[in-house]
Amino acid sequence: MATRTVKASRRPSLLSRMFRGQILSSDFFARHWLPVVLGVVVAMVYITTKYTCQTNMEKIAELERKLEIVNNEKSRERSAFMGRIRETSMQQMVDSLHLNLKVQAQPPYKIPK
Repeated sequence: MATRTVKASRRPSLLSRMFRGQILSSDFFARHWLPVVLGVVVAMVYITTKYTCQTNMEKIAELERKLEIVNNEKSRERSAFMGRIRETSMQQMVDSLHLNLKVQAQPPYKIPK
């Protein structure tokens, strides 16, 4: 008798009932078509938004890398320009004071001891 009660109390699993159509049958979808459609639409909008966000984040990262490269080039060009301006302004000041100084074409030689 104990075995008979165990077999009688055992119910099929939730997964097997779902595959047989006992939980989600066509009647369920016929009665609740609006929430099902809304759920599918919300899921699709979520997936689309997530994909768009990821692609935009990749674009932002790429543009930040390009901006860093451009900033480095800008600072290099600025320092080269400022070096030329300083040299030109110093040459003009020396010429205006009539000191008879000239820019050397060659670097100075070091005399070994």
